[in-house]
Amino acid sequence: MLSITQGRILGSLIEKARTTPDQYPLSLNALVTACNQSTSRDPIMTLTDHEIESALTSMKSAGMVRMVHPSHGRSVIRYRQVYDELKSLQPSTCSVLAVLLLRGPQTAAELRSRTERLHTFDSLTDVENCLSDAAAAGLVQLLERLPGHKEPRWKQLIADEPEFTPSAAPARAQREQMSSGLVDRVAELEARVERLEAALADLL
Repeated sequence: MLSITQGRILGSLIEKARTTPDQYPLSLNALVTACNQSTSRDPIMTLTDHEIESALTSMKSAGMVRMVHPSHGRSVIRYRQVYDELKSLQPSTCSVLAVLLLRGPQTAAELRSRTERLHTFDSLTDVENCLSDAAAAGLVQLLERLPGHKEPRWKQLIADEPEFTPSAAPARAQREQMSSGLVDRVAELEARVERLEAALADLL
């Protein structure tokens, strides 16, 4: 079982490999920015360089992360995840796990929307089939439906989850009430912010 910090690192590396491939593998600065960014994260975290370096060291020892030494004009060590190779994960499963690691428990419909930039699911049924296979492999678990909610949520089982705080409930409920058009617009803006943050981190 990964720690909360390791889970945030893994989710960030999987995400950035797909959303900002020109910036991947990530430098330490870019990875810190990715882990602590204020978009597409729940909860928002404030991890330090030292915390992330320490977590990376243990993940490297476990064969989940590899260091990429400077080459082709790049002057710093960079990091890439190989958890998907280690566990023989399909791109669809890997994308679902990334969103669950970065945003906490999600419904199947939320996962279909929020994995769009990582992996395209043709239908909600495809997401549900992916989740069923992942559950059979012990990677995710279906939670009981919350009072007042129509759909049950899924949680990942590979990393510790941050403690749930009551203040997070209203925010999640508001997000679930957004129209699909607004969700798409927010996703587009989040992608732009992520690309700018990654580019800025590379310059530091």
